[in-house]
Amino acid sequence: MGKFKIIKKEIEDVFTVEPTVFGDDRGYFMETYNENDFKDQGINLTFVQDNQSKSTKGVLRGLHFQYKHPQGKLVRVIRGKVFDVAVDLRKDSNTYGQWVGETLSEDNKKQLFIPKGFAHGFFVISDEAEFVYKCTDFYAPDDEGGILWNDPNIGIDWPLDGINEEDILLSEKDQNWKLMKDTKTNF
Repeated sequence: MGKFKIIKKEIEDVFTVEPTVFGDDRGYFMETYNENDFKDQGINLTFVQDNQSKSTKGVLRGLHFQYKHPQGKLVRVIRGKVFDVAVDLRKDSNTYGQWVGETLSEDNKKQLFIPKGFAHGFFVISDEAEFVYKCTDFYAPDDEGGILWNDPNIGIDWPLDGINEEDILLSEKDQNWKLMKDTKTNF
């Protein structure tokens, strides 16, 4: 039990996890993480913190990262649907400044792993979404950095589906991040 299908994304070290779901007329069961199964596939991670958030349609959170305490994140949606994004901030990477996205939902049960050295964000597509993620380092509020969600040099194709940019719900912090070219990153 608990086997996972690991699908490498277009950017190195980013991958989608598809769990095996056992279902019948009573409902379903699945493992969302199993250290041994991940190690069997060459993925050695230590998670130290789990987080959960709830957001309404049109909320965009991100693009966030931490400087001295970068976090790898294994993210999933337990209710609703989001478009999740990882932006490569690793200066020595062939994909520096590129992004990859994945639709995560309670129906598809997919997870996305965003490694250290990436900015992360998501956009809520459904009326509400509950988002859960495991982190490889602790959140350090004084260590947080970010990049403007609509940086034209990155060119993320957010699925806005008729929502005007001015109607996107952003925190004050997320409204004020700078472009990637004007943001110090040290990965």
